Amino acid sequence: MESSVNFASLKRKRDLRIILPVFLVSIIACIDRVNIAYAKLTMEQELTWITPEVFGAGAGIFFMGYLLLEIPGALIASKFSATKWIARIMFTWGLVCIFMAFMHTKTEFYLCRFLLGASEASLYPVIYSVLFPQWFTGRERARATSLMLTSLLLSTIIGAPLAGVLLNTSIIGLHGWQELFILEALPALAFAVVFFFFVKDRPDQVNWLTDAEKKWLTDTCAKERAAMQNVKKYTVWQAFTDVKVLRLCLIYFLWIIGFWGFNFWMPTVLKGLSGWSTQLLGGAIALPMMAALIVQVIIGHTATKTGDKVWHVSLTLLVGAVGLGLSPFASDMYTALFLVCLSAIGIYAAMGVWWTIPTTFLTGPAAAGSVALINSCGNLGGWVGPYMMGVVKTYTGSFDLGYFLMAAFMFAASLLVLTIQYNFSGSRKDAPAIESAEKAETVLNH
Repeated sequence: MESSVNFASLKRKRDLRIILPVFLVSIIACIDRVNIAYAKLTMEQELTWITPEVFGAGAGIFFMGYLLLEIPGALIASKFSATKWIARIMFTWGLVCIFMAFMHTKTEFYLCRFLLGASEASLYPVIYSVLFPQWFTGRERARATSLMLTSLLLSTIIGAPLAGVLLNTSIIGLHGWQELFILEALPALAFAVVFFFFVKDRPDQVNWLTDAEKKWLTDTCAKERAAMQNVKKYTVWQAFTDVKVLRLCLIYFLWIIGFWGFNFWMPTVLKGLSGWSTQLLGGAIALPMMAALIVQVIIGHTATKTGDKVWHVSLTLLVGAVGLGLSPFASDMYTALFLVCLSAIGIYAAMGVWWTIPTTFLTGPAAAGSVALINSCGNLGGWVGPYMMGVVKTYTGSFDLGYFLMAAFMFAASLLVLTIQYNFSGSRKDAPAIESAEKAETVLNH
């Protein structure tokens, strides 16, 4: 059967038909969840109730909505259809983004941010644990997920300059921040329809693979799942109470405090330091994101080639801790941008490799639920990070303490990642089963 499969062609087809559409979904999602960081630069001049503490709480409350529906959403998708659920997610968050253009009170601000999180809940867990395991074998997923998650960086490379332009123009007669929300919501509504009809859940549902390719891919992924279940077949509840899963939850919680504290406040910090216009600032922010993008692609490739996950993630987080910890000492814009580069590399670059770790020992609903649980714990960090930075600014007058705290959390996450080494690599007890499940995939790397 393998001799009748053109593996190079199979790889290209899945890159185009699976990774690319999901990549576009992620770009749109990231632009719509983070555009509040750029809208703040002008909307606070018109909505005077937006204090640092209120903004931090509103930015973070997004993750409370996410938290409530994360696990149920992932389980629904695992039982029914991942692609249809993703399309539903896109359409509802696009509607909420439009509503944000017409908020006038603090309560409306909090409500819109909460609903945006509730609408988007379970998007990434469904991709990582439900959709990709049907299309990519274990070792392939490091590359596939890393490629898809370059969208996190490209969304900033695209979104920051775009926001700088939209905030200073009036296309449909509204304030710049209002048009930012509306115009950036439209791609979500449109692409939801495209995704619904053209992306499928499993290889046997498409007509762009040959029969041999469908059979090889279906059989290989099934053998991989069976091999993992031979080691231990997890129920959803067993996965939720597993020490390995809980350790991953803690690591991701600490990581995401830094991730979202950095993302939501970085434009404000850089604008205060530089005094640059929103347009110039948007272009400058794209530079460190491009650096992180390059490193993310390299890490995805080397992790796939070597099979290592732990050291790739740990060392990258350490770089992020250094960048965040040194940021308060930046005395000029160019030093600050260099440290933003280090921070962005550390915060973003290992994300694709990280999300392949849970699916090295979990499958099916257990994987979907556990990835959702890990992501939910990260979402708690997504609330803590932005709110912490807002409180620090309100009560100390600067962001310095907030950056030191984010660095400490990232450093702790880096150390904790090393504790999972014997569960997922090296001499781990489940290594024989996992490695035997990955053997078929190695032909794709030659």
